[in-house]
Amino acid sequence: MTGGELQRYLHEHIPLSKAMGAEVVELLPESVTLSAPLAPNINHRATVFGGSAAALGMLAAWSLLHARLRTARAASGSAPVRLVVQRSEIHYERPIPGDFRARARLADPGDWERFLAMLERRGRARIAVDVVLESNGEACALMSGEFVASRLDP
Repeated sequence: MTGGELQRYLHEHIPLSKAMGAEVVELLPESVTLSAPLAPNINHRATVFGGSAAALGMLAAWSLLHARLRTARAASGSAPVRLVVQRSEIHYERPIPGDFRARARLADPGDWERFLAMLERRGRARIAVDVVLESNGEACALMSGEFVASRLDP
């Protein structure tokens, strides 16, 4: 999957991403970075609306897992999965004053193989993702989340 393919997928299947102006900046095996402009995400204080920051963070975390699962399924020929958030938490360190980015990484990269093994064995697995939200090169918020993947058997 390329960054362009991921962006098209998000805009087609998660309309909020298009309304926010979310763009895929970088898609790597270990991280996904999305960006969004201030204008469609502005609040009454001329900073980013907290819900928009949380949404971009969630989109980045979900995108990381979606892309990694697609790669893993392509390599193994395994069944498709449904990926949903189970829990998320965000801590705002400071207002987000302008265009912003969300960079997602696995909370513990060593968990990936265990996650895939559990998904294969039990048809369901859980994994944690951490996200840093930045603006003007400064971290403004930290987000963590747990996601659950469930195998969709034919």
